[in-house]
Amino acid sequence: MRDALDFARKELARASLDSCIKCTICETQCPVAKNTPLFPGPKYVGPQAERFRKGESVDYSIDYCSGCSICTTVCPQGVKIAEINAQARAVMKEQHMPLRDRLITQTELEGKLLTPLAPIANAALGMKPIRTAVEKVVGVHRDAPMPKAQTHSLAHWFKHHTPKKAPDAQNLGPLTYFSGCAGGYFEVAASKAAIEVLEYIGFDVQLPKQGCCGLAEQSNGLFKQASKKVTKLARDLQAPGVDMPIVSSAGSCAGMLRHEAHEIMGVEDEALDEVSARTFETSEFLVDLIHEGLFPVDKLEHIDLTIPYHQPCQVKSQGIGKPAIELMETIPGVTVVESGQACCGIAGTYGLKKEKYAIAQKVGEPLFNMVKETNPQLAACETETCRWQIRKGTGAAVIHPVQLIHAALGLGNMESLYTQNV
Repeated sequence: MRDALDFARKELARASLDSCIKCTICETQCPVAKNTPLFPGPKYVGPQAERFRKGESVDYSIDYCSGCSICTTVCPQGVKIAEINAQARAVMKEQHMPLRDRLITQTELEGKLLTPLAPIANAALGMKPIRTAVEKVVGVHRDAPMPKAQTHSLAHWFKHHTPKKAPDAQNLGPLTYFSGCAGGYFEVAASKAAIEVLEYIGFDVQLPKQGCCGLAEQSNGLFKQASKKVTKLARDLQAPGVDMPIVSSAGSCAGMLRHEAHEIMGVEDEALDEVSARTFETSEFLVDLIHEGLFPVDKLEHIDLTIPYHQPCQVKSQGIGKPAIELMETIPGVTVVESGQACCGIAGTYGLKKEKYAIAQKVGEPLFNMVKETNPQLAACETETCRWQIRKGTGAAVIHPVQLIHAALGLGNMESLYTQNV
């Protein structure tokens, strides 16, 4: 496997660089540039600045890029702007990586440490003096959204649960479920709902032992560590077999497997290539089943609900459309109102950092207002950190779309959705 930082230093997405025509569409759509003068915009620090770098960063303002990838998504010329910026930032931070940026990327380790101590951990993280001390010592803002530790991991639950299939369910064969770190330790309810829905409609769900995808490390410039983790994860996900779909409710982690590991870090690995080709986000996978007539739409109970929905940046960048809207509106009585906003502001770990917290809140404010105006009690979003951000900014319960399907199939109840993780 080639060195990811060496790839970033030498390649820097130059194949697309000269396609930039300086139309500034990326500048107008960048949620960070709109909200702070500290970031001059994706074109400026990306294709424009890259012509002068020769493998080294020339402007530290690039660290204010949130990595949301909106710039690449909207570029009419196909310039890999976000990829260029991520690579340049990794090179810039190579010699002076903050300890904070190393610590906040360890979601799996945090989950393992906090789960056995969940009540104590949650109480401690809710205390202002402790959060203030963490801000001063570590650099994580005292008001940044924090996940709630759960009393049991997803792996523990899966080991002890009994699969429930619909009486007339077809045998749809084996399927591998990829939870992601947050889905395995913090957003366990969403992962449980996904697994129970998949089992109910006829899949034999496999949950192999699985590590971190390395996305948080990649977005913080820790390319070497991220490359090792994502290639190991690929082999973890191959363990049950290579002839079954891989489904994940961790939308950003699925994106790491399908896009970012290769496009940003240049990872070349046969196992990763094989795994990425059969990885699906849960909403995407279920909508495909609906189209194929393999989902029991007739079993969905009526739910009278208008729900605001926000698609996270790292799901947008995968180019899968917005299947979550179609999925939720398959339920009789459900109306989905799409947020119309580019980003919630959190961008993985970006909004946790004390120097970027205020920016992240400004970016998210239009989304927060939209949720409060549409349904201040319940909203939907596919990725974990985005749900934490929206919960913090609105006070609403924020669920993965599959949790609504779970309730509509009678596998859970609506009341529990309004209270979990709020």
